[in-house]
Amino acid sequence: MSKSPQVVVVTGGGTGIGRAIAERFATDGAAVVIVGRRSEVLAETVAALGPRSLSVSADVSRPEDVDALATTLSRRFGRVDVLVNNAGYLLPVTLADRANGAAALTEQLGVNLIGAYQVTAALNDLLTRPGGRVINISSIAAYSGGSGAGAAQGYAAAKAGLIGLTYGMARELAPQGVTVNAVAPGFVADTGFTEDFPPERVQWLVGQTLTGRAGETADVAAAVSYLASPDASWVCGQVLHVNGGTLFGR
Repeated sequence: MSKSPQVVVVTGGGTGIGRAIAERFATDGAAVVIVGRRSEVLAETVAALGPRSLSVSADVSRPEDVDALATTLSRRFGRVDVLVNNAGYLLPVTLADRANGAAALTEQLGVNLIGAYQVTAALNDLLTRPGGRVINISSIAAYSGGSGAGAAQGYAAAKAGLIGLTYGMARELAPQGVTVNAVAPGFVADTGFTEDFPPERVQWLVGQTLTGRAGETADVAAAVSYLASPDASWVCGQVLHVNGGTLFGR
């Protein structure tokens, strides 16, 4: 009897790092479910991933969307082997713009932090025990506050909160056979977040690395693939830094 394929859910899976993660798992033979807010983008990506893949339009900050996602996964697969909380959102937040800053901060917390909590909680009963994996995509910004003049502080705060959430989830789920870890990427050039950076900023960011190059989405996907593999079965409650040596882990 052939073994059923691994069921992998990737939020924010339509573009950028999320798409690269989905492609990595699809190449390895998994049944990949990508989740996002833009149905046309999801349709394009899922067509490229192959027949085992599925797209679900959902806003992870909306409880009703997350509940519908859980229902779809329960009916279609009955389990989730790997959950990758990758959905991310960045809006400028500065102290000088208090009128808009609080709303922008709240919106980013809703997607980057509360969304990860809601999806994990909704899919908790579906996570494979033992052997399930939850992998949260944080950011180097959680440690640096973001680059430049501080406009990414809202994003940084949300991604820092996601690391704390990772630790708490690990304490709750690991005794049940589900490991929880985070990946904190540095500057990754081939994403919608960074594609409009001016050349001088890209040059500066690359100059901060020890490896002398920008990261690629495939670098992050490889780290996620490792954490989802049997080789990482004793890795839990950790943050895997993927930043070319820009910032040392601690």
